[in-house]
Amino acid sequence: MPGSGRSLAARPASGARTFRLGKPGRGASRPPAGARAMRIAILGTRGIPASYGGFETFAEELSVRLARRGHDVTVYCRSPHPEPVWRGVRLRYIPPLRHKYFETVAHTFLSTLDLLRHPPEVALYCNGANAVFTPLARRAGARVALNVDGLERKRKKWNALARFWYHVSEGLATFCPDVIVTDAHEIQRYYLENYGAKSVFIPYGAETGRTPTRAALDALGLEPERYFLYVTRFEPENNPLMVRRAFERVETELRLVLVGDAPYAQDYIRRVKDTRDARILFPGAIYGQGYRELQSHCYAYIHATEVGGTHPALIEAMGRGALVLYLRTPENEEVAGGAGLPFHDEDSLAARLREALTMPEPERRRLGEAAMRRVEERYSWEAVTDAYERLFEQMLAGSAHVG
Repeated sequence: MPGSGRSLAARPASGARTFRLGKPGRGASRPPAGARAMRIAILGTRGIPASYGGFETFAEELSVRLARRGHDVTVYCRSPHPEPVWRGVRLRYIPPLRHKYFETVAHTFLSTLDLLRHPPEVALYCNGANAVFTPLARRAGARVALNVDGLERKRKKWNALARFWYHVSEGLATFCPDVIVTDAHEIQRYYLENYGAKSVFIPYGAETGRTPTRAALDALGLEPERYFLYVTRFEPENNPLMVRRAFERVETELRLVLVGDAPYAQDYIRRVKDTRDARILFPGAIYGQGYRELQSHCYAYIHATEVGGTHPALIEAMGRGALVLYLRTPENEEVAGGAGLPFHDEDSLAARLREALTMPEPERRRLGEAAMRRVEERYSWEAVTDAYERLFEQMLAGSAHVG
């Protein structure tokens, strides 16, 4: 476990811009004093209500809070919703082209064409692969920010053409939008050192506090604090297979709950589920209250994702006060900050699982509480919304072009 809880990844790159978040002090029901309502569009995700991954949760949490503060917010969606406005946010449905490699960029292109008919004042694009479309929104009069996420070209699910496109998009992201947004200092440093491009650091957010209800546990036949939890898309770089194999090597009566799915990884998912260990449970994807309940009552949370910036599931588990076992990458260490147990492969994960099982209860509680405090201080959704709101105001004032 890191002694200082700090690494180079925890400090912003030289010359890069960071919005210091701190604890939220602004009311979430109105714009800040002296500010005016803005017309904002969010593109590049699957849409809201969130039912897939981190970007979708980000779009939901940010858009709902911005709308609550009085802004006119539209989120472009791939799935229809019964109502055109949800929790104060306008939902714009654009039918997607279902394809593993082209769905994201095709939908964002079609969404951009729709956006050109009634341009917003500010457009927030998600996913670096969509950088090529941002000049269209700029030419229509919108100021454009691009949240590039992590280094997507490193994901094993992509073929050579997709990896090439993501690599090209990294370069496009440095000049196509008005502003690059990075959600981890490590990604901020990457763009500065490899492209000489400055970016604005705004992290992902999370709630804090445990959820007392246990309906999801009852439905799955689980007991509180009698299971390890892992939640992510079942894709190779997220290592669900490694987690399953490491757990199978540990003698314990506790269970392992592997929550997740993926639309284009059925062969890999079959390998992950190929086990005779009756302690292991595969409930599929779980969202909303059930997801929060599972995180709140687990014995410990396992995070094994290799690629990306700030991983939502990691800070969400920390926000619930869970003991976290995390794969040691610069991005994950930046988030965990020593409030957890790092591992680097299957052998060390198995060892960490055994360590967690023999850890005195006060120590496990102490680490969980430290993780929760870290999220409160660094990753509050209200503080994240504050930072985006300030960024958009500066963009409209012409003072935030950092690309």
